[in-house]
Amino acid sequence: MPEPVETYSPDGVDYGWVMQVTFVTTIVVGAPLVALIAFFSGVSLPTWASRVSFAVRVGAIVWFVTAICVFFYARRQQTD
Repeated sequence: MPEPVETYSPDGVDYGWVMQVTFVTTIVVGAPLVALIAFFSGVSLPTWASRVSFAVRVGAIVWFVTAICVFFYARRQQTD
């Protein structure tokens, strides 16, 4: 009988899990965080282009920090 497709045993960090958790966490936590930063930063965002540019710049930093934190969490949990 072949092994089910759903079973996966990664050697080391499961990068699929890291990317999924990073995506969900960035949406759930990052989107409100970017909105709060835009609201309280005092930066003038008069046009949609400036709003999108701000959201992309700040969102990229939030995504990167989230990805690094999730990776190190997964690595620490894997070694325990």
